[in-house]
Amino acid sequence: MNNKLIVVTGAGGFIGGNLVASLRQQGHTRIRAVDVKPLDQWHQRFSDVENLSLDLNGKENCETSAKGASEIYNLAANMGGMGFIEKNKALCMLSVLINTHMLMAANKYGVERYFYSSSACVYNGDLQHTSDDGDKFAAPALKEEDAYPALAEDGYGWEKLFSERMCRHYMEDFGLYVRVARFHNVYGPWGTWFGGREKAPAAICRKVIEAKLSGKHEIEIWGNGHQTRSFMYIDDCVKGVELILNSNILAPINLGSSEAVSINQLVDIVEGIAGIKLDRRYDLNAPKGVNGRNSDNTLIQKYLGWEPGISLRAGLEKTYAWIHDQYQLREHGGAGVVREPEIAHQ
Repeated sequence: MNNKLIVVTGAGGFIGGNLVASLRQQGHTRIRAVDVKPLDQWHQRFSDVENLSLDLNGKENCETSAKGASEIYNLAANMGGMGFIEKNKALCMLSVLINTHMLMAANKYGVERYFYSSSACVYNGDLQHTSDDGDKFAAPALKEEDAYPALAEDGYGWEKLFSERMCRHYMEDFGLYVRVARFHNVYGPWGTWFGGREKAPAAICRKVIEAKLSGKHEIEIWGNGHQTRSFMYIDDCVKGVELILNSNILAPINLGSSEAVSINQLVDIVEGIAGIKLDRRYDLNAPKGVNGRNSDNTLIQKYLGWEPGISLRAGLEKTYAWIHDQYQLREHGGAGVVREPEIAHQ
């Protein structure tokens, strides 16, 4: 049993909620979970955790969150899939306030370890607009050095890149222990699956479920379906975060699967899980992001002897089943999303 106080910001969200669940399972008894959302809107909530609904854009709220903490996992940010970040650039940029104020608070209160969640959106966009080979866009495996010269995703990517630099300078100037991981497309149960902030795996699962249950066997795909990505299952993400925080990796490092697929291939997999084939309609005017992106895992293998390894098929089977249950619950008037109390309160 570990009595040190651990703070998780963004704890009402997908990754933060799963991280809190993991920390509880490991026997940590003092966890402070913080998120701007009202408590009844958190993806997961646990009665044996100190749950705070605070806006971390504010300096005082960051100090309230950090006081007494030994470790901080800063996952708080305004973010979502491409449908959100392409239309909310200013809102995404304002998240620089969260990490800046959290770093200030961590330094003020002598926090021992600080983790910051960055994103593959920091990478130079010119490296990700590759040519179409007829089946899918090539998916360049992006190395950590490819963030510079800087040409990050407008809005969200620039906020993450700036915050990475702020973390670096707090290490250099104040000796703060900081670790940074660049997440590549995290998915899994307990994540956002409707409403506009969901990412591709959840959106595709929901659309296939809707098509199957409605009997209208067609699906809309954003872009031409050839764009490529890698998708990391949530369990790999949580394990990677904890390994990186406790490592000697001083610079931002990739945390993502190296299993790249096209969006069309992603749909193929979900159709296979659902046992259905759908007619595909392509919306070429919808937000679709860069053409191709994959995670180069050379460094994480070197430093940790590990990389995310849960296959996309295995992760999607679990994700599809969870979204299917949530969809039916919501259709029958249930709240959905928030973990059931009898499970969460164990």
